[in-house]
Amino acid sequence: MADLNSQPMSIQSLYGLHNENKLYVNRRYQRKLVWTALEKQKLIESILKKYPIPAILIAEREEESGSFEIIDGLQRLQAIISFIETAFSTLDERYFDVTQFPTAKARSEDGHFSFDAQTQKLTPKDISSFLDYTLAISVMRNASNEEIDDVFDRINTYGKRLSDQERRQSGVQNDFSSLVRNLACSLRGDESEDILLLNSMPSISIDLPKSQHGYDVRSDEVFWVKKGILRSTDLRDSMDEQCIADISASIIGGQIIDRSKMALDTIFQRGSAESDRILTALDVYGANKFMDEFKYCIDQILKTCGQEKLSTIVFKKTTNNAFPSVFAIIMMAYYELIILEKKMVSDFDSLRASLTDIADRIQTGQKATSPTERRKNVDTVKGVIQSSFVKSDSTVKIYNNHSSCDIETVIRRSEIEVSGYELKQGILPLINSGRAIDSSVVEKILKTICAIANNGPGNVGKIIIGVADTDSDASRIESIDRISPKKIGKKYVVGVSREAVALGWSTEEYFTYWKESLKNSALSEPLKSSVLSHMDYNDFFGLGVLVFTIPKQAELSYFNDEVYCRNGDSTELVDGHKKVADLAKRF
Repeated sequence: MADLNSQPMSIQSLYGLHNENKLYVNRRYQRKLVWTALEKQKLIESILKKYPIPAILIAEREEESGSFEIIDGLQRLQAIISFIETAFSTLDERYFDVTQFPTAKARSEDGHFSFDAQTQKLTPKDISSFLDYTLAISVMRNASNEEIDDVFDRINTYGKRLSDQERRQSGVQNDFSSLVRNLACSLRGDESEDILLLNSMPSISIDLPKSQHGYDVRSDEVFWVKKGILRSTDLRDSMDEQCIADISASIIGGQIIDRSKMALDTIFQRGSAESDRILTALDVYGANKFMDEFKYCIDQILKTCGQEKLSTIVFKKTTNNAFPSVFAIIMMAYYELIILEKKMVSDFDSLRASLTDIADRIQTGQKATSPTERRKNVDTVKGVIQSSFVKSDSTVKIYNNHSSCDIETVIRRSEIEVSGYELKQGILPLINSGRAIDSSVVEKILKTICAIANNGPGNVGKIIIGVADTDSDASRIESIDRISPKKIGKKYVVGVSREAVALGWSTEEYFTYWKESLKNSALSEPLKSSVLSHMDYNDFFGLGVLVFTIPKQAELSYFNDEVYCRNGDSTELVDGHKKVADLAKRF
């Protein structure tokens, strides 16, 4: 049984917890950062005017003494902290004066954030009043995950605080809700560990065009918005997750469900007959298998679209309206042809032509929401596009490989989980002529594989070859290799196909070079064999990327009988028997 205690806390003390990495967010139930700039500014104004603001609820974490998981108040806490770190101004355009608060000043000097000394600032008196403001904090102690989930659900049942899908996802934690959340994160590119520090939330939150909060996931780069399926504001309300839930339940359950709020509510209702039916079917089907299939079909839709929006293909008239219902029909048609009928696309150009104006050939609107009408629509789309598919067993491509969505996720994830991820542009120097493989780069990557493996027994790592870190490298590669880099977050996919061309190799020969380099390397076993069996090549829109997965290891790994570890995003030699012994204790 959980205990609840009142623990008033000043903003200054709260910021101290943030600075010491003691505030965490659990993505099992928490939504993303969604407040607008105006909502944040009004909160700050209330604090400066010494108005009361709602209480904040946190839970003490068993894993780390003195650390807390935020249950209610995420948006408020992040607004307060980001105001101190000068992410936005007050309504009268004054910024927090970092020089008046030593903790924030030191944090800025350490490179966590920067501030403009020239902007108009709050007065020292206002700064003092702001930092001394006492927040009403309630602390749950000895709470189980079930109790925390239940409390969060009850809090968000009252009033219109969450969208329908956010309420569904937060109200129940089961295999189906996890599947929906994981697929949604993968397609948005904000996949991460379930437990994140509060200061990591901007890196997995969505920046809307008019908001410009500086969050790392730009809505116009997200699949749903980029292809015109949803609007940017729909992402804020988790309409992407609702669409995934609708499609997933229809496929996994073996019958298309009614497209209605009630149908989805019932599936997410704990203990309902429909929830039990979907969970049983998912248990038999396999969540990982379905996710691979879902993402593979998304890849095929992306290849069908090319540079065009799906909306401009399927609708005769230009529209900015969202069309999740039409997309669901198209997605299910692709799924049935590719997965159930074991076919593959033979001609993407003819497929795109077949899909042109397809919305005019199916029923839409309220009359088309029943399972019967949706079934007719799926059959209609399949009948129109099936001539662009041929019989083929493509299971090798579908399962246990990285989709383009996965590649984007790894690239974005590397920004916040630096010790477990590494990105390299390639193995050729960025010069105009006389290019030859830099063997030192190959060795560095092998050492990094060893180092990532030594992160601990519960950690999986990734290394991608074909991604440039900087604007200058991307521009240089564009000039030398005459390719167009694809920007993902702050990185650029430049691919390795260009290197294969420069070497006079096929992509298969390039892949084989890396496979042989790994096979003949001084990496210890079983690490070497496990990485070899998890190597993957993805075409990634013609650029081509190579992915090394470093599976969980049960013992310390070596390279040339030496031990390496990760220090942030750096790979370092572990020098000395005691340090090696200390590292071995992780296992």
